[in-house]
Amino acid sequence: MRSSEHRSERARVVRDGIGLGTAVGLYGVAFGATATVAGLSVWQASLLSLLMFTGASQFALVGVLATGGSPFAAVGSALLLGTRNTIYGLRLAELLAYRGWRRVAAAHWVIDETTAVTVRESGQELSRLAFVSSGSALFLFWNLTTVAGALGAQSFGPVLQAALDSVVPAAFLALLWPRLVRGADLRREQRIVAVGGVAIALALTPFLAPGLQIIAAALAVLLAIRPTPANSRSGCARRPGSSSGASA
Repeated sequence: MRSSEHRSERARVVRDGIGLGTAVGLYGVAFGATATVAGLSVWQASLLSLLMFTGASQFALVGVLATGGSPFAAVGSALLLGTRNTIYGLRLAELLAYRGWRRVAAAHWVIDETTAVTVRESGQELSRLAFVSSGSALFLFWNLTTVAGALGAQSFGPVLQAALDSVVPAAFLALLWPRLVRGADLRREQRIVAVGGVAIALALTPFLAPGLQIIAAALAVLLAIRPTPANSRSGCARRPGSSSGASA
């Protein structure tokens, strides 16, 4: 029975990862179309998706170019948005515990979506499975749809563009919903981060360029950081019966 439940859990993780990767990967069509409208060629748009592979940064780069900004300003905007992946990487490095070349290769897939599906799993095995399944599916579909979008940029109307714009928010809501309906499982610190992040992002949306709210929302983590009292630390360090004499 335990083996059957384990296989069922693995199947669920793979299904969720591939489903999310496929759905969000379709958004690459919008990037391919936007990139060509901004003046990039099909191969340049494809190269960006292949080597950069972080949607918000890619859109920031082509967005600056489309408005006549310099390449240096475009790269700067992309790097600024990409800083959030560094925060994700710190968390996933400990969770996945990859070593050597696997650690280097995995860094390329550390983005919003792969982080979201990975951190919600318990145990290293399921976390790695979620990361690989979502990352591989998203990387494949994002690159394929980038080419499709770049080649067919002229055929996209406002209705299809609006439909594509709803894919990413819908995917994140699908990930967040189980956590909302099982609110009792969340620790107080997690609730503070979630609510604080939403409040900060919504408050700054009218004033910041798209994507910068995500970086600012990371400040919500600071709201949940509480200093550990000195007496608590000392109490944890020396518990009754933990001395060398007691173990002898």
